[in-house]
Amino acid sequence: MTMPAELLENIVEGALLAAGEPVSLDRLMALFQIDDAVEKGQVREALAALEARYASTGLMLKEVASGWRIQVREQLAPWVSRLWDERPARYTRALLETLALIAYQQPLTRGDIEHVRGVAVSSNIIKTLLERDWIRILGHRDVPGRPALYGTTRTFLDYFNLKSLDALPPLAEIRDLEQLSKSLGLPLEGLEAEAPVESVPLEAVLGIEDPGAFERDTVAAAPASEHPNDSEHNEGAPSA
Repeated sequence: MTMPAELLENIVEGALLAAGEPVSLDRLMALFQIDDAVEKGQVREALAALEARYASTGLMLKEVASGWRIQVREQLAPWVSRLWDERPARYTRALLETLALIAYQQPLTRGDIEHVRGVAVSSNIIKTLLERDWIRILGHRDVPGRPALYGTTRTFLDYFNLKSLDALPPLAEIRDLEQLSKSLGLPLEGLEAEAPVESVPLEAVLGIEDPGAFERDTVAAAPASEHPNDSEHNEGAPSA
């Protein structure tokens, strides 16, 4: 006997709310036994129905790298964020430059990043990105010293509401670090001590036009805090 569509939709909705993290289609399928006679196509239909139902509410169904999750709409963040007393972590331009390089040109070694930026990469920046599980070591370059090769993780994609690296903002649409930080939802700090953000095009950060534009000292990265840990790397390079 086929499970009623309304019941199936409610089960999927309840599972997504209870999980507190993205849930893959396979994990959703594992909720059902053979006697339930539920197929993947029906679960996909239930997800589509939930997406339509939330269209006019403060919630939304979002597919990210690890699966689907129910979350508050970004437009409501200024109000909903007041539920928590602590302020969100703020990040330096040096950290954002490093993260952008890894995201768009992975895999990279620390030396590669330093060559493009023209300054040493603070150990605190790499530590912060590793502890947040936004980057991971993909391997080691076969040269003397065998430096680590860094790439982004599935957690990076989930955190920034990305299904894959192809969902990163195209470089043609991102002209400076301020735009990139807004696109990824990363507040920046320490800007007053450096050149205005508008004068630093992202193409320069990525070594496309003028790598020497970043021959300057940078401030240390903010301390890391705990985030869900899932280090599976999403293969493939983003579209430029």
